[in-house]
Amino acid sequence: MNSVKLTCVVIDDSKTQRTAVAKLIKNHINLRFLADYKNAVEAQKHMEQSDVDLVFLDIEMPLINGFQFIDSLKNRPQIILISAKEEYAMQAFDYDVTDYLLKPIGQNRFNTAIKKALQNNIEIEEKEDDYIFVNSKLKKVKLPLSDIKWIEGLGDYIKVVTDEKNVLILSTMKSFSEKLPEDRFLRVHKSYIINLDKVEKFNGSQVEVCGHSIPLSRHKKLALEDALMNSQA
Repeated sequence: MNSVKLTCVVIDDSKTQRTAVAKLIKNHINLRFLADYKNAVEAQKHMEQSDVDLVFLDIEMPLINGFQFIDSLKNRPQIILISAKEEYAMQAFDYDVTDYLLKPIGQNRFNTAIKKALQNNIEIEEKEDDYIFVNSKLKKVKLPLSDIKWIEGLGDYIKVVTDEKNVLILSTMKSFSEKLPEDRFLRVHKSYIINLDKVEKFNGSQVEVCGHSIPLSRHKKLALEDALMNSQA
Protein backbone atom coordinates (compact mmCIF):
# COMPACT_ATOMS: atom_id res chain seq x y z
CA MET A 1 0.00 0.00 0.00
CA ASN A 2 2.97 2.35 0.55
CA SER A 3 3.53 2.49 -3.22
CA VAL A 4 0.04 3.89 -3.87
CA LYS A 5 -0.16 7.62 -4.58
CA LEU A 6 -3.57 9.29 -4.64
CA THR A 7 -3.63 12.59 -6.53
CA CYS A 8 -5.45 15.18 -4.41
CA VAL A 9 -7.04 18.60 -4.73
CA VAL A 10 -8.43 20.90 -2.04
CA ILE A 11 -11.53 23.06 -2.55
CA ASP A 12 -12.21 25.59 0.21
CA ASP A 13 -12.98 29.31 0.25
CA SER A 14 -10.64 29.77 3.23
CA LYS A 15 -7.01 30.22 2.22
CA THR A 16 -5.91 29.27 5.74
CA GLN A 17 -7.82 26.00 5.54
CA ARG A 18 -6.54 25.22 2.03
CA THR A 19 -2.98 25.74 3.22
CA ALA A 20 -3.50 23.53 6.29
CA VAL A 21 -4.98 20.63 4.30
CA ALA A 22 -2.38 20.96 1.56
CA LYS A 23 0.35 20.61 4.19
CA LEU A 24 -1.23 17.40 5.52
CA ILE A 25 -1.40 16.03 1.99
CA LYS A 26 2.20 16.90 1.17
CA ASN A 27 3.43 15.21 4.35
CA HIS A 28 1.61 11.93 3.66
CA ILE A 29 3.55 9.23 1.83
CA ASN A 30 0.50 7.95 -0.08
CA LEU A 31 -0.78 11.31 -1.31
CA ARG A 32 0.25 13.69 -4.08
CA PHE A 33 -0.90 17.29 -3.89
CA LEU A 34 -2.07 18.63 -7.27
CA ALA A 35 -3.83 21.95 -6.66
CA ASP A 36 -6.16 23.94 -4.44
CA TYR A 37 -9.15 26.04 -5.44
CA LYS A 38 -11.01 28.83 -3.67
CA ASN A 39 -14.40 27.77 -5.03
CA ALA A 40 -16.06 24.86 -6.80
CA VAL A 41 -16.58 26.73 -10.10
CA GLU A 42 -12.84 27.23 -10.42
CA ALA A 43 -12.28 23.57 -9.57
CA GLN A 44 -14.79 22.38 -12.20
CA LYS A 45 -12.88 24.12 -15.00
CA HIS A 46 -9.53 22.56 -14.11
CA MET A 47 -10.50 19.10 -12.86
CA GLU A 48 -11.93 18.11 -16.25
CA GLN A 49 -8.38 18.23 -17.60
CA SER A 50 -6.71 16.34 -14.74
CA ASP A 51 -6.84 12.87 -13.24
CA VAL A 52 -7.89 13.39 -9.64
CA ASP A 53 -8.27 10.50 -7.19
CA LEU A 54 -9.31 12.35 -4.04
CA VAL A 55 -10.99 15.71 -3.33
CA PHE A 56 -10.94 17.46 0.04
CA LEU A 57 -14.12 19.49 -0.22
CA ASP A 58 -15.53 22.23 1.97
CA ILE A 59 -19.33 22.30 2.22
CA GLU A 60 -20.24 25.96 2.83
CA MET A 61 -18.82 27.95 -0.09
CA PRO A 62 -20.04 30.79 -2.31
CA LEU A 63 -21.42 30.19 -5.83
CA ILE A 64 -21.74 26.39 -5.47
CA ASN A 65 -21.73 24.51 -2.17
CA GLY A 66 -19.99 21.19 -1.66
CA PHE A 67 -23.06 19.02 -2.24
CA GLN A 68 -23.97 20.87 -5.44
CA PHE A 69 -20.41 20.35 -6.63
CA ILE A 70 -20.65 16.59 -6.04
CA ASP A 71 -23.91 16.46 -8.01
CA SER A 72 -22.21 18.24 -10.93
CA LEU A 73 -19.39 15.70 -11.31
CA LYS A 74 -19.56 13.36 -14.30
CA ASN A 75 -16.63 11.15 -13.30
CA ARG A 76 -16.59 11.39 -9.56
CA PRO A 77 -13.36 10.82 -7.62
CA GLN A 78 -13.36 9.97 -3.93
CA ILE A 79 -14.60 12.82 -1.74
CA ILE A 80 -13.59 13.72 1.81
CA LEU A 81 -15.88 16.47 3.05
CA ILE A 82 -14.52 19.03 5.51
CA SER A 83 -16.67 21.33 7.62
CA ALA A 84 -16.69 23.27 10.85
CA LYS A 85 -20.21 21.97 11.55
CA GLU A 86 -21.49 18.53 12.49
CA GLU A 87 -24.98 19.17 11.13
CA TYR A 88 -24.10 18.09 7.59
CA ALA A 89 -22.80 14.65 8.60
CA MET A 90 -26.06 12.81 7.85
CA GLN A 91 -26.40 14.42 4.44
CA ALA A 92 -22.76 13.60 3.73
CA PHE A 93 -23.47 9.93 4.44
CA ASP A 94 -26.22 9.96 1.82
CA TYR A 95 -23.71 11.21 -0.73
CA ASP A 96 -21.54 8.16 -0.08
CA VAL A 97 -18.41 10.20 0.61
CA THR A 98 -15.23 8.53 1.81
CA ASP A 99 -15.16 10.47 5.09
CA TYR A 100 -16.33 13.61 6.90
CA LEU A 101 -13.74 15.66 8.74
CA LEU A 102 -14.47 18.43 11.22
CA LYS A 103 -12.30 21.53 11.26
CA PRO A 104 -9.68 21.93 12.61
CA ILE A 105 -8.39 18.61 11.24
CA GLY A 106 -6.05 16.67 13.51
CA GLN A 107 -3.27 14.46 12.18
CA ASN A 108 -4.67 11.18 13.58
CA ARG A 109 -8.15 11.81 12.21
CA PHE A 110 -6.67 12.77 8.85
CA ASN A 111 -4.66 9.54 8.73
CA THR A 112 -7.78 7.49 9.47
CA ALA A 113 -9.59 9.12 6.55
CA ILE A 114 -6.69 8.40 4.23
CA LYS A 115 -6.69 4.72 5.22
CA LYS A 116 -10.32 4.54 4.08
CA ALA A 117 -9.46 6.25 0.80
CA LEU A 118 -6.57 3.86 0.15
CA GLN A 119 -8.77 0.84 0.85
CA ASN A 120 -11.43 2.19 -1.50
CA ASN A 121 -8.76 2.71 -4.14
CA ILE A 122 -7.71 -0.94 -3.90
CA GLU A 123 -11.31 -1.97 -4.56
CA ILE A 124 -11.48 0.35 -7.56
CA GLU A 125 -8.19 -0.91 -9.00
CA GLU A 126 -9.31 -4.51 -8.64
CA LYS A 127 -12.27 -3.54 -10.84
CA GLU A 128 -14.80 -5.37 -8.76
CA ASP A 129 -17.53 -4.11 -11.05
CA ASP A 130 -20.01 -6.93 -10.47
CA TYR A 131 -21.56 -5.04 -7.58
CA ILE A 132 -21.96 -1.57 -6.13
CA PHE A 133 -22.31 -0.28 -2.59
CA VAL A 134 -25.20 2.05 -1.71
CA ASN A 135 -26.32 3.76 1.48
CA SER A 136 -29.81 2.83 2.62
CA LYS A 137 -31.36 3.40 6.06
CA LEU A 138 -27.98 4.39 7.54
CA LYS A 139 -26.35 1.16 6.35
CA LYS A 140 -24.01 0.38 3.46
CA VAL A 141 -25.69 -2.23 1.27
CA LYS A 142 -23.90 -4.36 -1.32
CA LEU A 143 -25.93 -4.80 -4.51
CA PRO A 144 -24.86 -7.31 -7.17
CA LEU A 145 -25.46 -5.66 -10.55
CA SER A 146 -26.92 -8.85 -11.95
CA ASP A 147 -29.65 -8.75 -9.27
CA ILE A 148 -30.90 -5.28 -10.22
CA LYS A 149 -34.01 -5.35 -12.40
CA TRP A 150 -34.68 -1.63 -12.63
CA ILE A 151 -34.34 1.66 -10.76
CA GLU A 152 -37.32 3.93 -10.23
CA GLY A 153 -37.19 7.64 -9.37
CA LEU A 154 -39.39 8.72 -6.45
CA GLY A 155 -38.80 12.43 -5.95
CA ASP A 156 -35.76 12.88 -3.69
CA TYR A 157 -35.35 9.10 -3.47
CA ILE A 158 -34.82 6.23 -5.85
CA LYS A 159 -36.03 2.65 -5.49
CA VAL A 160 -33.70 -0.11 -6.65
CA VAL A 161 -35.73 -3.22 -7.49
CA THR A 162 -33.76 -6.47 -7.22
CA ASP A 163 -34.54 -10.18 -7.33
CA GLU A 164 -34.91 -10.37 -3.55
CA LYS A 165 -35.81 -6.91 -2.26
CA ASN A 166 -36.41 -3.23 -2.98
CA VAL A 167 -33.80 -0.78 -1.68
CA LEU A 168 -34.74 2.86 -1.03
CA ILE A 169 -31.89 5.36 -1.46
CA LEU A 170 -31.67 9.13 -1.06
CA SER A 171 -30.25 10.06 -4.46
CA THR A 172 -31.03 11.64 -7.80
CA MET A 173 -31.47 9.45 -10.89
CA LYS A 174 -28.54 11.24 -12.55
CA SER A 175 -26.19 10.66 -9.63
CA PHE A 176 -27.11 6.98 -9.31
CA SER A 177 -26.90 6.31 -13.05
CA GLU A 178 -23.23 7.36 -12.91
CA LYS A 179 -22.53 4.41 -10.61
CA LEU A 180 -23.80 1.94 -13.21
CA PRO A 181 -21.91 0.56 -16.24
CA GLU A 182 -23.31 2.14 -19.41
CA ASP A 183 -23.16 -1.12 -21.35
CA ARG A 184 -25.45 -2.88 -18.87
CA PHE A 185 -28.00 -0.23 -17.83
CA LEU A 186 -30.02 2.38 -19.72
CA ARG A 187 -32.25 5.23 -18.62
CA VAL A 188 -35.38 4.68 -20.73
CA HIS A 189 -37.61 7.27 -19.03
CA LYS A 190 -37.12 10.25 -16.71
CA SER A 191 -38.13 7.98 -13.82
CA TYR A 192 -36.69 4.60 -14.86
CA ILE A 193 -33.33 2.94 -15.47
CA ILE A 194 -33.40 -0.68 -16.60
CA ASN A 195 -31.00 -3.61 -16.59
CA LEU A 196 -30.56 -4.47 -20.28
CA ASP A 197 -30.00 -8.13 -19.43
CA LYS A 198 -33.50 -8.31 -17.93
CA VAL A 199 -35.41 -6.95 -20.95
CA GLU A 200 -37.92 -9.48 -22.31
CA LYS A 201 -39.62 -7.38 -25.00
CA PHE A 202 -40.55 -3.79 -25.85
CA ASN A 203 -42.66 -1.66 -28.15
CA GLY A 204 -42.89 2.06 -28.86
CA SER A 205 -44.10 3.01 -25.41
CA GLN A 206 -43.19 0.23 -22.95
CA VAL A 207 -40.40 -2.15 -21.99
CA GLU A 208 -41.12 -5.44 -20.27
CA VAL A 209 -38.56 -6.26 -17.58
CA CYS A 210 -39.05 -9.49 -15.65
CA GLY A 211 -42.78 -9.42 -16.40
CA HIS A 212 -43.18 -5.78 -15.33
CA SER A 213 -44.15 -3.06 -17.83
CA ILE A 214 -41.98 0.08 -17.64
CA PRO A 215 -42.71 3.26 -19.64
CA LEU A 216 -40.37 3.96 -22.56
CA SER A 217 -39.83 7.55 -23.69
CA ARG A 218 -40.27 7.93 -27.46
CA HIS A 219 -36.81 9.45 -27.92
CA LYS A 220 -35.25 6.49 -26.06
CA LYS A 221 -36.51 3.73 -28.34
CA LEU A 222 -33.58 3.89 -30.77
CA ALA A 223 -31.11 4.08 -27.88
CA LEU A 224 -32.69 0.95 -26.41
CA GLU A 225 -32.50 -0.90 -29.73
CA ASP A 226 -28.81 0.01 -30.10
CA ALA A 227 -28.00 -0.89 -26.49
CA LEU A 228 -29.68 -4.30 -26.76
CA MET A 229 -27.93 -5.00 -30.08
CA ASN A 230 -24.54 -4.11 -28.58
CA SER A 231 -25.15 -6.15 -25.44
CA GLN A 232 -25.84 -9.23 -27.57
CA ALA A 233 -22.84 -8.72 -29.84
